[in-house]
Amino acid sequence: MVDRIIEKKRWNLKRIVMAAGGCIIAAVVIYGAINARRGAGLNVKSSRIRTATVTEGDFQEFIPVTGTVIPVNTYYLDAVEGGRVDTVYLEAGSFVKEGEKIIRLANTKLLMDVMYREAEIFQQSNNLRNTRLSMERHSLEIKREILDLQHRIKQQRRIVESNVTLARKKLISEREYQEARDDLEYLERKLELTIETQRQDSIFRMAQINNLEASLARMQKNLEIVKKNMENLVIKAPVSGHLTTLNAEVGESKQRGERLGQIDILDGFKVRVPVDEHYITRVNTGQKGTFTLSGREFIVFISKIYPTVAEGHFNVDMAFRGEEPNDIRRGQTLRLRLELGDLSRAVLLPSGGFFQATGGRWVYVLNESGDEAIRRDVHLGRHNTEYYEVLEGIEPGERVIISSYNNYGNAERLIMK
Repeated sequence: MVDRIIEKKRWNLKRIVMAAGGCIIAAVVIYGAINARRGAGLNVKSSRIRTATVTEGDFQEFIPVTGTVIPVNTYYLDAVEGGRVDTVYLEAGSFVKEGEKIIRLANTKLLMDVMYREAEIFQQSNNLRNTRLSMERHSLEIKREILDLQHRIKQQRRIVESNVTLARKKLISEREYQEARDDLEYLERKLELTIETQRQDSIFRMAQINNLEASLARMQKNLEIVKKNMENLVIKAPVSGHLTTLNAEVGESKQRGERLGQIDILDGFKVRVPVDEHYITRVNTGQKGTFTLSGREFIVFISKIYPTVAEGHFNVDMAFRGEEPNDIRRGQTLRLRLELGDLSRAVLLPSGGFFQATGGRWVYVLNESGDEAIRRDVHLGRHNTEYYEVLEGIEPGERVIISSYNNYGNAERLIMK
């Protein structure tokens, strides 16, 4: 008789019962988790949540901004004329007095221009002098001619008077008498013409001299401007103050109008604040901002708004009202709270991480015993760094979970453990 190998069965009744039981348990767990997320309730540890009570109080809408301390008065040093940096008298960071030399530029082209204009003025001055001499000489010639005519007229007049007597006595002919009268009339008319010529020539010569003098005056004025530009090659301090920046090295070329540095007057400061363009219609002069420094709170007000938007921001200047901090410095960064509206009464919900998950559309509200939190739709309005304004959905006195909702999914109910 031959032995037969009996195969061992892998799935006996006991194993089948155990597998079925495990599947049932897993299904129950999965079903419970799904139901918990869909409204049956999600267990959470109360120690891991943060709650706050809804209150009614004064609400002040503000935004956190960061500003930079700058002097109230700043004077910029610009190159009036371009040139090569020849001498640097002071270094950045120095304190300067009004009129003190800071930089000297060299400009050969400008120097040549001065010399050319001086030569033009010299030539024009010579032309004016020669024209005056010529006018005087011509005037003397005409006066001499007039004097000669006047003398000849006197002589001819005596001849005519003598001929009158002779003609009555028939001692001269009528022709001789008439020729003498014609000569006298000719000399008189010539004298009148010479006098008129003298007058017209005098007017012309005077106009010519006036034009030359005006041209000479313009040249001299232009020369003064060029010489003034030569003086502007030496950059001097317009006021006494702190030479904050100086952008000039010996041998470096500078263009006309290029910024060379700036002088700050350290008798007062203001804060320049970049504000997000989203608030450009809500920011006006006079609005208040506050900041804390060295344990004390200080107040600033918007004094100037710059409407130009760059990289999503526009700038405002904020001036101190009242006492300024003693230890404030230029370039110091301050964190401010900029108020956007007037103080008003509102229902307030403290800010928290819940907003990132819900967008402010719903929150979890605790019951009176604090062992459950039910999801509730809400409508939030304005906000600041501390509170949200509640428009509807929750009332003062109710407790709300304000910590993050990221682990709760869409659960309608939370059970505190």
